[in-house]
Amino acid sequence: MEIVLAIAIMALGAVVLGAALGFASVKFKVEGNPLVEKIEGILPQTQCGQCGYPGCRPYAEAIAQGDEINKCPPGGMEGVQKLADLLGREVKALDAEEKPKQVAVIDENTCIGCTLCIQACPVDAIVGAAKQMHTIVAGLCTGCELCLPPCPVECIRMEAVGENLDNWKWKYPIVEIKATPPSARDAATAGSAGIKEAA
Repeated sequence: MEIVLAIAIMALGAVVLGAALGFASVKFKVEGNPLVEKIEGILPQTQCGQCGYPGCRPYAEAIAQGDEINKCPPGGMEGVQKLADLLGREVKALDAEEKPKQVAVIDENTCIGCTLCIQACPVDAIVGAAKQMHTIVAGLCTGCELCLPPCPVECIRMEAVGENLDNWKWKYPIVEIKATPPSARDAATAGSAGIKEAA
């Protein structure tokens, strides 16, 4: 009988706590700004801080509040154009030098295994252990260059990513083709040609 009573008390406690948590989740629900979510989806998620903010989410929140859209070098002019289209703002020149996509490379013969670069990497693209060789996972590296300053032996360098099928983009400007209304002279010429053919 004591076991049944203990189980009943535990079940009642679980129901009460579950109801309290359910009520709290509805009552204290935090609504996110859907515009911030869309802006963050356009940003490159490098978390590099080159925009002056500690990551892409804080910069997206600042853009939604009215900050400039041209502070993200990894996003480049393509990112500025997408943000301008989304927000209905004027496209401005990038506020920094646009660099080609690059990845970090560690000279493994020089690396002393200090782990300072691992701590600096915002996307965990560097693997290794203390006093062991480190290496970069190229697929994860965003090219933010945050690993360069902390390296005491300067064994990290940036290399441009070569063009391949995965990152190739059309280099020529995309020209929008607009239909122009025919002039009165063109209409007269077309009309006289039609009359001659009929005759």
